[in-house]
Amino acid sequence: MRPDLVLKHIGQLATLAGHTDSPKTGEDLRELEIIEDAAIAIERGRIVSVGPTQDVVSQIDEPAPEMLEVEFPGMFAMPGFVDSHTHLVFAGSRENDFAMKLAGKTYMEILEAGGGILNTLRATRAASEDELAKIAFSFADGMLTLGTTTIEVKSGYGLSTEHEMKMLAAAQRLREMLPSEIVTTFLGAHAVPPEYKGRTDDYVDLVVDEMIPSVAKAGLAEFCDVFCERGVFDIEQSRRILLAAKSAGMKLKVHADEIVHLGGAGLAAEVGAVSADHLLMASDDDLEAMRLAGTIATLLPATAFSLDTDYARARDMIEMGLPVALATDFNPNCANESMFFTIALACYKMKMFPREAISATTINAAHAIDRAHQLGSIEVGKRADIIVLDCPNPEYLAYRFATNLIHTVIVAGQVVHTKLGP
Repeated sequence: MRPDLVLKHIGQLATLAGHTDSPKTGEDLRELEIIEDAAIAIERGRIVSVGPTQDVVSQIDEPAPEMLEVEFPGMFAMPGFVDSHTHLVFAGSRENDFAMKLAGKTYMEILEAGGGILNTLRATRAASEDELAKIAFSFADGMLTLGTTTIEVKSGYGLSTEHEMKMLAAAQRLREMLPSEIVTTFLGAHAVPPEYKGRTDDYVDLVVDEMIPSVAKAGLAEFCDVFCERGVFDIEQSRRILLAAKSAGMKLKVHADEIVHLGGAGLAAEVGAVSADHLLMASDDDLEAMRLAGTIATLLPATAFSLDTDYARARDMIEMGLPVALATDFNPNCANESMFFTIALACYKMKMFPREAISATTINAAHAIDRAHQLGSIEVGKRADIIVLDCPNPEYLAYRFATNLIHTVIVAGQVVHTKLGP
C-alpha cells in the first residue's frame, strides 16, 4: 500500500470495529476494540490499514512522496462523532423563551403562547436560503471543531412547502461549505403553523399531498420525521404522514414519547422507522417492539437538561437489548453543539458508562442514519473520519466534561483541525 497519511504511535485507538452490519447492544456497548500503540494508514480518504504501529508501518510498500506521518503518543483516538439528531437550520434565537422557562412555563405553555417552534418559524420564514445556509454553517463549523464529522439536519421551522424546501436546500448547501457528512431529514410535521390553528387534519393533508411529493421529487431529504406528541400530531396523523413518506421513498424517524406516553415508540416500530428519538415516556412494551423491529433508540439528554425534566431510561433500554444512540438535539431550544457535553449528561444523568456513550455517539449513531457501512468505526474500507483527543483513555473523556479535548480532526482523510501547529 502507498498511503498519503499515516497516524502512528497512538496511545490508545478505539476502533469500534465489528458492528457494521448491526448496532451494538447490551454488554457489547462497552467493547471499543482498543489497540495500544496503534496506527492508521489512509489513502485517498479511505482507511487502508489499522493495527499496532509496527504492523501497519511494515505494510507500507514504498512511501508516496507526499505521505504525511504524524505521531500521537499518550493520546486517545476514535471515530469522529456522528450527531444523528439536530435541527441545525433556523433563524432567530429564543432567549425570551429561556426566560419564560426560568419563570416556570412548560414547553407546551410556551408553544401555546406563540413562542417555541412558532417563534423560530417567523424568523425562519423571513430569512433567505443564503442567510439560513450561513447561519447553519457557523453552527456546523463549531461542531466540527468539537469532533462532530457527520450531522443529521432536519427541517421543521418553515411549515409550508416553500419554506420547508428552502430549509432543506440550505442544509444541502452545507455539503459544499464543509467536509462534514450531511444527512437531511424532512420534518414538515414539527408543529401546526398559525394559519392552520385548529385545523390539524387539514395541515396533515398539506404535508401528505403537497410537501412530501415536492420534497421527494426534488431529492431534498433522505429521511422523514414527525413530532408525534399530544397537542401536536396524534398517532393516526403521524402514521399517515410516515406511510406517505415511506411510499415516496424516504426512510423514517419519529420524535416519540418525549412529553407524554402517546405510543410514538410503538408506531416507530410498526412503520419500520430507522430510529425513534427522545423516548422519555416510552413504555416497556413499545421499547420491546422497537427492539424486535430493529429500531434504534436515539436519546437526547441535553434536551431533558434544557427542559429540566426527567431523563430517558438508558440503563433499562440497554439491559433489555435495545440499541441506543446519543445525539445533541441541537436546536433553538437546546443550544448544545457538543458531543462531549452530551456524553457527560448520558453518564451523569442516565447512568451510562463512558464506553457505552462512545459506542452510542459513533457506530450506533451511524446506524441511526443508515451510514454504518461508511462511518462510525475505524475499519479498512471506511471513510477516514477520525478524532484524536488530548486524553489517555475513554473514561477521561467523560471525566473532563466541560472541556473540548479535541487535538486533531480528520474528515475523509484530510486534517481539518489540529493543535499540531503549522
